[in-house]
Parts: sequence; structure tokens; C-alpha cells
Amino acid sequence: MTSLAQHLDQQYGKRGNKKREIFEQEFEAFRLGVMIQEMRKEKGLTQEALANKCGTTKTYISRIENNASDIRLSTLVRIIQEGLGGSLQLRVSSGF
Repeated sequence: MTSLAQHLDQQYGKRGNKKREIFEQEFEAFRLGVMIQEMRKEKGLTQEALANKCGTTKTYISRIENNASDIRLSTLVRIIQEGLGGSLQLRVSSGF
């Protein structure tokens, strides 16, 4: 049986490899979109209602939730704080 870490190493190379770094970045963007979508649904908000609360558009919220758009930190903070009533915590790691 292959572990997830072994599978990722085989599929994308070891951490630090360009292909692996791109995968990791895309995965984090996907995860962020899923978290926003889950929080939005827990609050009983539509994409349009969330967009109105934080001063953006339904299309932009949809693009974030579907990993089709990069997001500015200032916009992310507005979505989390103003739109979802949450707080944002960032963690920086070397990954090694």
C-alpha cells in the first residue's frame, strides 16, 4: 500500500520540485475555496448574499469557490470578516 506522501512524491516529485510546488499551491487554493463555500453554506448565505455583504460580485465568489480565480489577501479578509463574520489566521511554513 502506498501512502499519500509516497503517491505525491511519485506523481509530482519531492517537495521543492517545481511540479510539486505548483500542485501544493493549487491544492491550497482549492482548499480555501472549499472552506469559504462550507462557511457560506453554514451561515445560510447564497453566493450573491455573501458577495453583497463583502462588496464583491457573485461571479467572483463562485470563481473563488471553484478554484478559478486568484484572490487578493485584502479581499479574502473582507470575505471572511465582513461576509462570514469569521477571523483569518495565516501560518507561514518553510515546508521542509
